[in-house]
Amino acid sequence: MEADETPLEVSVLEDTAPERAEKRARDARRIEGWSIVWMLLAMLVWGCFIFLMVADYGPEVSSYKGTHAVCQGPLGDPSPQDIVCRSDELRQWPALMGILALASVATVTAAATMVYAKVLARLAHSDGSGVRPQS
Repeated sequence: MEADETPLEVSVLEDTAPERAEKRARDARRIEGWSIVWMLLAMLVWGCFIFLMVADYGPEVSSYKGTHAVCQGPLGDPSPQDIVCRSDELRQWPALMGILALASVATVTAAATMVYAKVLARLAHSDGSGVRPQS
């Protein structure tokens, strides 16, 4: 019976190799889409973090130079003395460090999913499918 099963097993393995390559190619495209989503999310969170660090905020006051906001961003004035400036919770360091942590996690996840998509695309290409990794 073993002699009868061996050619059948070889033909089954030969038939599944292209299917496996196609599945890897589909997975690579799907994971690449997720990596793009994670990258966009990371850029959005980094943009929010930079805006909160740099932009002036608070009530505007008029002077002979024009109007300007009372409070500077945390990058310009790390410890504001005015009570109005301390009331904005998103401009305080604990909240900013939380946003920085979220940005870092999103960035690392975007990088990891992109690398995984490239590896899957190369594996699919080496299995014989016509999928080429995008560089």
